[in-house]
Amino acid sequence: MVNKIMLNERVIHIDNYKEETNSGLHKIFIEFKVTSEEYHDIAVLLYEGTFDVKVPEQNLAFRGTIKQYSTSITNLYKEGEVGIYKLTLVEVRN
Repeated sequence: MVNKIMLNERVIHIDNYKEETNSGLHKIFIEFKVTSEEYHDIAVLLYEGTFDVKVPEQNLAFRGTIKQYSTSITNLYKEGEVGIYKLTLVEVRN
């Protein structure tokens, strides 16, 4: 089971992971929790849009971009809040 991924060297602990390959390109679906304390850093990271993606437990690494993104809560500035983030990353060809 995959427990973490890395986006631009930032470790993200995940709750759900699915991987597939389409036309030779990797696509991963992840779900993870973000606390109000982590919100700003995660938001800044995700705004980058394209990342060096590493999945150590799968021995997988690729350059990927966000295809889909959603969150269960839009205001994580309130202390103690936790949001569920769902993210689909697809490999980009160089």
